[in-house]
Formats: sequence, structure tokens, C-alpha cells
Amino acid sequence: VADIRLSRAARTTRHRISATSRNMASTMAFSVSATASTKRVDLAASKSSGFVGARVRAATPARATKSAATFAVRADGDERLRLHNLSPLPGSRKKPTRKGRGYGAGQGGTCGYGMRGQNARSGPGSRPGFEGGQTPMFRRFPKLKGIAGGMGAGKPKYVTVNVADIAAAVASAKLDAGAEVSIETLKSAGVVKATGYYRNLPLKVLGDGEMSSGGVTVAATAFSETAIAKIEAAGGSVKMVPKKVKWSREAAKAAAAASA
Repeated sequence: VADIRLSRAARTTRHRISATSRNMASTMAFSVSATASTKRVDLAASKSSGFVGARVRAATPARATKSAATFAVRADGDERLRLHNLSPLPGSRKKPTRKGRGYGAGQGGTCGYGMRGQNARSGPGSRPGFEGGQTPMFRRFPKLKGIAGGMGAGKPKYVTVNVADIAAAVASAKLDAGAEVSIETLKSAGVVKATGYYRNLPLKVLGDGEMSSGGVTVAATAFSETAIAKIEAAGGSVKMVPKKVKWSREAAKAAAAASA
């Protein structure tokens, strides 16, 4: 019985020793594999960063703060730039080429004008815009009509109204028959709409339509002959308003000298 117990205890001890040795072996294998993987990661990091050795950490640079810079531009020395010491920058001005001053000028035997042609001869060359006989650009391009095309004569000089419009405004009680009809009263009654470019233009009465009977005094800068005849035939009268004199420096100086 004693031998049996001793054999069982020996087997148990052997089993425990073998289990302990297996645990230690697995722990050592894990630590070796972890160390190898760490070394591989360090090596990969060092290869990607361009260094051999420990891992490299990139530090984020501090953000630059904006600061207003003030400086004074000066000419030569401590002298500040003024109207009397201004000068062009070096290289911005180039001397014109001196034509026909010999071979030393650098243009060769024909002085840069070429061998033949109208512009190589003496006297005036081709006029500005000439393209050798073909249709020039200013004739090829389409033109705008009227004022947009440069026709200054087409710009309106007056705010126009017909005698028929005045008669209709008087009949509808927009205008008082006994009061004077002017550009101000026509604007307030809504007969004419003088806005924008037309707001400073004078009034001109045209003779389209018929004037109803009744004495109406019309004040305007210009009248057509037909409008005058129709207004006077209806018992009214016309009043000429002088045109506004265009301001000029000479006229203003003369007026100031006359008042002084």
C-alpha cells in the first residue's frame, strides 16, 4: 500500500512539473514574439521616416501669428519720397532706337526698316488702321445704332409733351385751367415722367392733337409753331422760359469779377 501511494505521489509531482514547464515555455514564446513584433514595428517606423534606430515623432509647428508691418518708403538716404525727388524704376524707361545712324547703331544696313515696301521708303508710311488693302477691323465689325453707336445728335434735348396731353389733363382735372402749366406741374400731375437722364432737361411743347377752348398759359423753353398756333387759337398764351446756361469756369470767373 505504501509503494502504491509513493508511486501516485511521484506521478502527480511529475505532472505538475511538466505543466509548469509548459506554462513557462509558452510565456517565454509569447514574450519573444512580442519583442520581435515590437522590433519590426520600430524598424518599419524608422524606414518610413528615413532614420535607422528609434521611432521618430513629428512635432506640429506652432501657428504663425499675423502682425501688421509698418514701413516708410524713402528715396536716397533718409529723404522721404516727394514730388521733387520721384524717379522711374530702373529698367522701366528705355531709350528709343536711333534709326539710320550707321552700322554701329546695331540695325544693319537697312536700319531695321527692311529691304522694300512703303514703310521702308522715306516719307509717311501707311495710315493708322490700314491692313494692306483688306477690309480693316473698324469696317468689319458691326455698329450699334443711334446713341450707342456714337451718334450724339440722337440724344434728346427736351422733355416733350403734346397739346393733346395738356388738354386731356385739364379735362380730367389733373391740371387747373386757370393756373400756369409748367414742367413742374406736369411732373406732379403725372403727365410727363422726367426721371434719370430726363430729370434736368427743359420742356418743349409739340402740336400733336387739338387744344380745347379755355385760356391756358403754358410755360416752356421751346414750342413748335403748330403748338403756338393751337394754344393761342384756344384762347391761351405761351410763356418762354430761358434755357439753363451751361456752367463753365470762364463764365463763373467773369460773373465773380462782375459781382466784385
